Amino acid sequence: MEEIEHRNLKINGINMHIAEKGKGPTILFLHGFPDLWYSWRHQILYFADNGYRAVAPDLRGFGQTTGAPTQDPSQFSVMHLVGDIVSLLDAIAPDEEKVFVVGHDWGASIGWYLCLFRPDRVKAFVSLSVHYLKRNPDPAMNFTDLFRAIYGDHHYIWRFQEPGDIEAEFAKVGFKQVLKKFLTFRDPAPFFFPKTTENFTDSYHTPIALPHWLSEEDLDYYVSNYEKTGFTGGINYYRAFKLDWELLAPWEGAKVNVPVKFVVGDLDLVYHIPLVKEYVHGGGFKKDVPLLDDEIVVMEDVAHFINQEKPQDVNYHIHNFIKSYN
Repeated sequence: MEEIEHRNLKINGINMHIAEKGKGPTILFLHGFPDLWYSWRHQILYFADNGYRAVAPDLRGFGQTTGAPTQDPSQFSVMHLVGDIVSLLDAIAPDEEKVFVVGHDWGASIGWYLCLFRPDRVKAFVSLSVHYLKRNPDPAMNFTDLFRAIYGDHHYIWRFQEPGDIEAEFAKVGFKQVLKKFLTFRDPAPFFFPKTTENFTDSYHTPIALPHWLSEEDLDYYVSNYEKTGFTGGINYYRAFKLDWELLAPWEGAKVNVPVKFVVGDLDLVYHIPLVKEYVHGGGFKKDVPLLDDEIVVMEDVAHFINQEKPQDVNYHIHNFIKSYN
């Protein structure tokens, strides 16, 4: 990774760390939770070698990006997150009217909202794992209450809501075990954190073997970053769900008018949320995203961290799509 360059930029009131390599049209890679810019290491090298400028930031609250007030979840709303990206584009690509965007997990959600709010800044968008999550007008259908209603009080999104609570549980387990459990998760079933301390910590005692795509060196990079920052920054994205529901009201019913490619693993837990497959394959997705590529790619025997688990396949799908818009 030595050939990847790093720098920090003052954007939108925070100090954002970016990793970049290559020359050519800019591709912006947006990571999820509990990832970092590092999750795009394979894509950065590939696209830099194929005539693109690949840029991957540590998002607000993550890694070496600093300045966001982690004690205030309201500072992690979708408006802040998209605002960061628009400001970043102004700084790194002032001469490019539009750029390519690729997002995974929370990065995919940010990418979707960037396309919704500022389609004038995006040539084409590739979303990994997370489909378009349109706003439901019913207040009870904000994502926090919705997932609690579906999965109960032990579901990870509900367990993330009380500031400091899940962080204290994670501290008892240790950063390495927590990250290892997240990054190696391959079950299409939902992710639960039992409320009782005994059950919670017991779930981490079982030895976890690293998959072929995640080395000890890779894991150590994640651990070294989270030991410095903690998990609160990323968890605040989930704590802002109810605020996001309120802020998204002006875009109720709006369509995403940007060319989009969607790629997901068949073992991805997001793909197995009730009614998601019906939405993705039954016409609803295409209705909300008219320029969605007709080929929905469902990769076999691939879980959530798709861009790390199958980098060559993911690189192919990204490249094959965006080259039509160069």
